[in-house]
Amino acid sequence: MCMMAASLLRRDKKATAAHLKADLNRTDNGSGVRQLQELLDSVLNPEKPAADTEALDWCKCLIAGGEAFEEFCKTVRSYDNATLCGLVWTANFVAYRCRTCGISPCMSLCAECFNNGDHTGHDFNMFRSQAGGACDCGDSNVMRESGFCRRHRLRTGENVPSVPRDLLLMSEMVLPRFIICIIQYLRDGYTEPDTSTERDLQKVLQQLEPQISFLEELTKMGGAMRTVLTKILTNQQTFKELSMGQEENLYAKKNYDKYLSALKNSGLVSVEEKAQSGAADVAAGAEGGAGALGLLGKTIFTCEDQDGGQSVGQRKRVKLSSTTKDPYIIESLKHKCFLEELLFWTIKYEFPQKMVTFLLNMLPDQDYKITFTKTFVQHYAFIMKTLMKSHESDTMSNRIVHISVQLFSNEELARHVTEECQLLDIMVAVLLYMMESCLIKSELQDEENSRHVVVNCGEALLKNNTYWPLVSDFINILSHQSVAKKFLEDHSLLMMWMSFVSFFQGMNLNKRELNEHVEFESQTYYAAFAAELEACAQPMWGLLTHCKVKETQEYTKTVVRYCLETLQIWFDAIGFVDEPAPNQVTFHLPLHRYYAMFLSKAVKCQGLDLDSLLPDQEMLMKIMVHPLQIQASLSEIHSNMWVRNGLQIKGQAMTYVQSHFCNSMIDPDIYLLQVCASRLDPDYFISSVFERFKVVDLLTMASQHQNALLESEQERPMLEGALTFLVILTSLRIHLGMADDEILRAEMVSQLCMNDRTHSSLLDLIPENPNPKSGIVPGSCSFEEMLSAVADFKAPVFEPGGSMQQGMYTPKAEVWEKEFDPIMVVLRTVYRRDVQSAMDRYSAFLKQSGIHTSNPWPPYKERTPLHPCYKGLVKLLHCKTLHIVIFTLLYKIWMDHQNMSEHVLCMVLYLIELGLDNQEPCIEEHCHDSWFPGTNLLSNLHHVINFVRVRVPETAPEVKREPPPSTSSEVSSFAQVFSLVAERRRKFQEIINRSNTEANQVVRPKSSSTRWVPPGTPPQLVTEILEIRESMLSLLIKLHQKLSARQNSLSASWLEDMDISHHAHGDGITAIERILTKAATRSRQSKRSIQEICGKVCPPVPPKKNSPTDKKAMDKEERRQRARERQQKLLAEFASRQKSFMETAMDVESPDAEAAMDLGASEVMESEVLYDCVICGQSGPSTEDRPTGLVVLLQASSVLGHRCKSEEAKKLPTSDEEHIYPADTCGAAHDVRLTLMQRFFKDSSCLQSVSIGWDGGVYVQTCGHTLHIDCHKSYMESLRNDQVLQGFSVDKGEFTCPLCRQFANSVLPCRPGRGTETGAWHTPTNKKTCVLVKEVEDLQEQLGLFPVKSNLSKEMELVIKNIKDTTQKKYMDYGKNPGSPDNDFLFMYSVARTNLELELVHRGGNLCSGGASAAAKRSCLNQLFHVLAMHMRLYSIDSAYNPWTRLTQVMQSRETEPEVPMLFRDVPSLLIIFVLTMPQPLRKEHFTCVVKMLYNLQYIQALAALSAKFSPEERQAWSSSGALKKNAANADKSFEALLSHVTSELSKDNSVYKVNTEETSMLSSSVWSPQSIEFSLQQFCLPFLRLSCLLQHHLYGDNLTGCLEEEEFSSLAVCLGLITSVPQPSTPMHSASCLEWAVSAFDLVTQWCAEVTGLSEAQAEQSLTLLVQDPQWAAPRLLQLPDNYNIIFQYYHRKACTACKKVPKDPALCLVCGAFVCLKGLCCKQQGICECVLHSQHCGAATGIFLLINASVIIIIRGHRFCLWGSVYLDAHGEEDRDLRRGKPLFLCEERYRVLEQQWVSHTFDHINKRWGPHYNGL
Repeated sequence: MCMMAASLLRRDKKATAAHLKADLNRTDNGSGVRQLQELLDSVLNPEKPAADTEALDWCKCLIAGGEAFEEFCKTVRSYDNATLCGLVWTANFVAYRCRTCGISPCMSLCAECFNNGDHTGHDFNMFRSQAGGACDCGDSNVMRESGFCRRHRLRTGENVPSVPRDLLLMSEMVLPRFIICIIQYLRDGYTEPDTSTERDLQKVLQQLEPQISFLEELTKMGGAMRTVLTKILTNQQTFKELSMGQEENLYAKKNYDKYLSALKNSGLVSVEEKAQSGAADVAAGAEGGAGALGLLGKTIFTCEDQDGGQSVGQRKRVKLSSTTKDPYIIESLKHKCFLEELLFWTIKYEFPQKMVTFLLNMLPDQDYKITFTKTFVQHYAFIMKTLMKSHESDTMSNRIVHISVQLFSNEELARHVTEECQLLDIMVAVLLYMMESCLIKSELQDEENSRHVVVNCGEALLKNNTYWPLVSDFINILSHQSVAKKFLEDHSLLMMWMSFVSFFQGMNLNKRELNEHVEFESQTYYAAFAAELEACAQPMWGLLTHCKVKETQEYTKTVVRYCLETLQIWFDAIGFVDEPAPNQVTFHLPLHRYYAMFLSKAVKCQGLDLDSLLPDQEMLMKIMVHPLQIQASLSEIHSNMWVRNGLQIKGQAMTYVQSHFCNSMIDPDIYLLQVCASRLDPDYFISSVFERFKVVDLLTMASQHQNALLESEQERPMLEGALTFLVILTSLRIHLGMADDEILRAEMVSQLCMNDRTHSSLLDLIPENPNPKSGIVPGSCSFEEMLSAVADFKAPVFEPGGSMQQGMYTPKAEVWEKEFDPIMVVLRTVYRRDVQSAMDRYSAFLKQSGIHTSNPWPPYKERTPLHPCYKGLVKLLHCKTLHIVIFTLLYKIWMDHQNMSEHVLCMVLYLIELGLDNQEPCIEEHCHDSWFPGTNLLSNLHHVINFVRVRVPETAPEVKREPPPSTSSEVSSFAQVFSLVAERRRKFQEIINRSNTEANQVVRPKSSSTRWVPPGTPPQLVTEILEIRESMLSLLIKLHQKLSARQNSLSASWLEDMDISHHAHGDGITAIERILTKAATRSRQSKRSIQEICGKVCPPVPPKKNSPTDKKAMDKEERRQRARERQQKLLAEFASRQKSFMETAMDVESPDAEAAMDLGASEVMESEVLYDCVICGQSGPSTEDRPTGLVVLLQASSVLGHRCKSEEAKKLPTSDEEHIYPADTCGAAHDVRLTLMQRFFKDSSCLQSVSIGWDGGVYVQTCGHTLHIDCHKSYMESLRNDQVLQGFSVDKGEFTCPLCRQFANSVLPCRPGRGTETGAWHTPTNKKTCVLVKEVEDLQEQLGLFPVKSNLSKEMELVIKNIKDTTQKKYMDYGKNPGSPDNDFLFMYSVARTNLELELVHRGGNLCSGGASAAAKRSCLNQLFHVLAMHMRLYSIDSAYNPWTRLTQVMQSRETEPEVPMLFRDVPSLLIIFVLTMPQPLRKEHFTCVVKMLYNLQYIQALAALSAKFSPEERQAWSSSGALKKNAANADKSFEALLSHVTSELSKDNSVYKVNTEETSMLSSSVWSPQSIEFSLQQFCLPFLRLSCLLQHHLYGDNLTGCLEEEEFSSLAVCLGLITSVPQPSTPMHSASCLEWAVSAFDLVTQWCAEVTGLSEAQAEQSLTLLVQDPQWAAPRLLQLPDNYNIIFQYYHRKACTACKKVPKDPALCLVCGAFVCLKGLCCKQQGICECVLHSQHCGAATGIFLLINASVIIIIRGHRFCLWGSVYLDAHGEEDRDLRRGKPLFLCEERYRVLEQQWVSHTFDHINKRWGPHYNGL
């Protein structure tokens, strides 16, 4: 037999496979089967190393049965019957989620299915997958069919023919062996984690990579192959046969043993423990879960030391000695099929990505899906165990969820597994077990004897959120109604769950530090809040969604019952009686919150009666204690009483109210307190509140008091806190009767009132419950509808140079007027400053709409009526205790006692008004010691209180008074003394007795009642009697006078004249008037009292006029007023100063232009220009010794080089068909031109015939400020020593202007002497042209004098060096011999050219607008010219080669190496060379002369270029017609004559026109008329005229006059003196009339043409392109981007980089040239520089503008720095989406793109963007 296998092995694989397949197809296939098995025995031998791919090749061949594997795959795919997509992706994949189509919130689609479905107008977004996922298209359990893509909607899979039997026959035989082989490798490679390192496991997986990838490949062959795989994976028989191996195989046996030992560890309890606890288990099992709760109360603890004990405070871990779990969860596993063992190893190896993908790829097969889900559930406990041990728990969590979300999102499946496999029991037990591993003893309340255990938030399990995969699965399955019902019906499960929740009750306890600051701030609170939200609150919300209708009443009752039981157990466990332990607070009370939320639902949705769900009074009193403790602690934290606990305690207070937590934390707490308040005795409740807030001692009529608990500065904030809390408690209606829509509206209004919000931040700030923002809940108002009802959209505005704004929503006017609710704002603010911000915005609105001008008070808002169940809450407002407090506070405020504030009064008035609006039937009490006769506020308002007995320190002013002049008996009967604490004790006693509890529950005496007297004992308290004789009404009226500062502010009849309408908004005065009006309308008695009091009102008599404290209070207001006025004045002064500074800073034209403004006053002209140094502040001229310089920024620029001929911007390619060709840019054209010249002509001549600097030219700009160069040096020194520098590098000479803080990097010295050349230099002369020509020539002959060595010349040389260093070497060396003076010369004059050209671009490409432009303000050409001129005078031009002579004289030609013909030379370059090489200052007449001579050359060039465009016939015609005019009078000023002459001269050499006859005939289908010729000549000459004019403007300060575009040519000609006056508009302008020749025009032209025709044949061909040059370029533009960002994203985010052929992790696009580069990619790094930086140097001379594809933002690279510019793509709400986090569709914002382009063209990135950082070549 073995022989046979061996012989098979030697043969060709394909042949063998085909042969075996044929054998197996026979009916008697026994021998075939045998042969195959043997072959496989030897091929798939697990003892061979896994890396050997031979086995894999065999399998592929065998499965394909002899044909090529690729062909086989194709065939199998054609039988694909899948109706689901099921595409599996891993982390970072881009997928889509459509909330409109999803049934489950986890639904996701791959890009292909999404784009092929119709989702227009849906609520969808693109997202980057965190954990991986799979496409749900085609699965109607998870999404609506309307959202399926075309392929899955038509269910093309269903009508596929059935598979021929023989196709997959071999697969069925081979694959089982292949899979067991993989499993054997996995068994073999596994070692228990304690011995192995992570690396070993990784190694095993790496070797198996090809095998697992092969399995994955098989799954992708479609439904047919998946069916085969499912059969194999789930077949129990095959598994039995193969799993153990044959007896005689030793290896297999060892391998199987390894597997068994690995299995042994899989249970939750190891086998030995199980034997011991077996008996206990049986007993406990009988009770089911019912024992679990009892357990909590009677847990027996065993404490074990924590390993290493590294956690803070050495808390000990606690183990629960016995918990009951159903035994089957604890059992170790038994496997019955391949799938089960494969999953087992997948878990053991911590979910390798490939295995996960393989297991998920199989899911579209229904049978597999069910089996796999059951297997997964069976392994659930084991997964949890492995997860807890794992070092890489994050990655593992993601992989687990990747699988489980696919299984549990499907309701059918989840229900099936719940019924068959006890999924719920398993999940709850597993969660419980997991948390039990990190329990500690609770220190809440009674530290010594507490029996309660809580989770330790410092444990890794909680800190790293290790539990989240399990919790998220649980939340996921609870979202299915059928599963949730099962859960709510199963009482033992509920009990277990409650015991789980109680582990979190009271966790992360804070103890107030009283002595010194805590040395270690623990950050465990993050873990605690996350745990409560995820593990307790979210499952709770899940359950609540299924308790919405009457039919589910029973569920709610059950949950409420268990909540109460568990709470009772908890109170007992922590040993709680009636008082909370002082200085402790925990923010975590999940049991209270469960109870509260289920109560709320029961009343709101299920019509249950509240009382039936409430416990007895005593329990209610207990329940209210801890939530109240939290509210008081919030106040304490904000009053800085917890400051020694560090910042983290503030963090907790903020998190508690933050938008993601508030509806699971503060809202249920407040609701629970409202429920308690509505059912408990109101006096008891109110006194409890004031006691908790520690302000009881403050509530006395006496002017002085002692407070044992608070320091004086904490009293006011705590009192404000207590009153605000009462207002919130009595006015908040979130759970007391508001409909969901009203809640959403109130939430939205409160957020918008704090600040204008973007759409996304609003979505984020509004709590998810009760209004889920995703998926429209039927019948409720959608988020968008509500938003448009309450807010207006403010589209983003753009100021270039301003900040980029986002689209914002701002409240509508009527919202401010009617709906602004300060109470809701206070409840929802995380930062206290937001409350202030809301009030400021409110008062701004009132001022603007003229409703109220001074500082308004928070408006009072009418509330939604209470739900009848909660009517008891109103009793709070009508109880004597509160009325006494109110009376006391009104009195104290009127008397100016310390620690009262406007806020206190505001809240007191709010409470009075709430009481008036919520009436309550009065309960009369005729007990004479009480303050008020009854409980009704309305009747108590006018009740006068005469005497009050108070306890005061003996030093208080009250003591020295005479006793009141009345009989003592009267006094004793009326004076009341009042103690909140005593009141509360009494009530508590009553309640306890009422519920006749056992006598042993006597109230413990409160420790604080026997006070410890501190050293330096305060004075003794004595009892005094105060005479008051006021009622609340009289106090209100007196306060009204006090506030309005008028004695009789209310006349007796004011009530009659009252206009109620204007009362809604205003300050305290308005509020008091509103209250008095309400009181008067609701009760006659009050009305009478008010009129009476107003009638006889007298000024308030403070007890002692001369007491300094009162004086202080009186003056305080005045002083405040004065301070306010002073501040206004200061601000106004400051604003005007700033304005004048801005004007000077921004409008400074270059300083010399300033001086030249006034041409009339010549004496001004003669004086020297004075400069102000912005450092030392002195003003003076610039001198040789102490030169002054302009602050400038030098930067290399390629903006000019990127110009094109066409006005249209190039399009960014978004498909493979589109391309961008760089050859037509200005930079490229000039490069080609220079290279061509250098081929034929002398190098030095070439280097004077063109300009460089189109790419990498140096642009110089200034902010206009000047400084002494020596001051600048010391400034730089100080910067160098100052280490806190941001964003610029002093070593590179960078600094910011000391005055305007603009970025700069050099100083340009100013030439001493006068400003612009004036006076004599300006006067026009009448010299003849020929004379001037000669003078110019003589000037050029003068040798350049080397300047005297002085500070000035040194500085000038330095600047030249700076300029050279600004750009790269390659942009300076164009000559054949680098470093030659010619090269330098070319670079110098090109700098001037670059700056002139750029200024033209900034002026819009022409000079029509005249005047100074923004660009001109930045320009410093005058100074720059002088620096360059000084440098260039060092190079004299050899007179023999001087172009001037060839311009103006007819000469003999010399045949040496030919120079560049005049017709090929660039005229503007010549102009700059002449001006720079002649002695400075140049007289204007000479300048004009140069311009005239050059214009002639430019004009002839234009004619030559034009003639080359004609067709031969046209050329002939124009030539002959022009020839006739040659003899006319001024033939040299007629274009026809000159054109004819040029044509005939150039025609002497056939080659010139011969070259492109074919092309031109194509071009010139149009006929050239004289008008069109004139137009094209003008266009050709315009660029030269513009440049000359601009140069003249800078050198001589001539004004640029504005003109229409049609008249630009004539206007410039006049300006330059080419013609004397502007021709009449009626007569057309002739460009030829500007010509002025020094010698015979025709001779000169002949000479110029001869230079061209004299070239040899070979040169002529190319040289024609040099002749036909068009100097016009369009303005530089960035690429044109598509409107929808998705187009860019889809094309580029998967595109491979052209350099490294990989898909970049961070792809980026250059917006200048469209290059696609890898941001930060190491793959494309060269010499340590990453690709973006390299590209920015190459494309933009170190300026790069890149769009980051994956983030939609633009980054700018400028030299060694970079900044994030922002995004030009905004969503429908005008917002950026950086990093595509929200994934909403984005659209191009044209304005932003224009701003970006404008900053690029104007080189202002450095000034406008502030946040620069170094990139260290790493981008």
